[in-house]
Amino acid sequence: MSGLVIIDNGGGNVASVRYALARLGVTAVLSADPAIVRAASRVILPGVGAAGDAMRRLSAAGLDRLIPTLTQPVLGICLGMQLLFESSGEGDTRCLGILRGRAERFPERTGLPVPHMGWNRLEPTRGSPLLAGIAPGEYAYFVHSYALPPSEDSVALCDYGAPFTAIASRGNFHGAQCHPERSAATGARLLANFLALDA
Repeated sequence: MSGLVIIDNGGGNVASVRYALARLGVTAVLSADPAIVRAASRVILPGVGAAGDAMRRLSAAGLDRLIPTLTQPVLGICLGMQLLFESSGEGDTRCLGILRGRAERFPERTGLPVPHMGWNRLEPTRGSPLLAGIAPGEYAYFVHSYALPPSEDSVALCDYGAPFTAIASRGNFHGAQCHPERSAATGARLLANFLALDA
C-alpha cells in the first residue's frame, strides 16, 4: 500500500497542498491512476475551478466510479469537497454522491461580494477528529462562489450572509470548504488531524 495520494485533477492548489504536507513531514504522490489511488493509505481530492470540468476529468480517468468505493480516509478540499456531494448548481453538475446536498452559488447581497474570499470563523456543530485542537471561532481561509447548506454531514459551519458547511464528514469521507493549506496554524492542524485518522 502506498502512502498519501493527491488526486491529479487539474486543480491549481496542488502545489500549495503538497507544500503544506511537506511542512508536516509528509511526501504526497500526485496521480490520477485508479490503481495508485486505490492502494493509497489516504487520499486528498483538491480542486479549483468549475465543477463540471472537474467531474469530466474524474470521469475520463475512471475516478468518478472509484472514489465512492474507497475505504481509506479521503479529504476533499474546496471544490474537491463540493464534488463529494450529490450535485452542484454550477452547470447543474452531477457529482460523486457520497455526501448529501447540493452546492449553490452565494446569492448577491449588498456588501458581500461573490466569491467569498478571505478569512472566516469556523463554528463546530458536533465533535469530529478533524477538529481536534481547533477551538470554536478559529479562522480559516476561503475562496469560493458555491457552497453547501448545513446538513447532517456538517461538522463545522461558517457564516457569509447565511450559514454554510465549512467542514463535513461521513464515515471515511471528509471535506474542507476552506483551504487548509492557506489557513496558517488552523489549517496545519486540520491536515495533521486528517493524517492521524485511522486508515
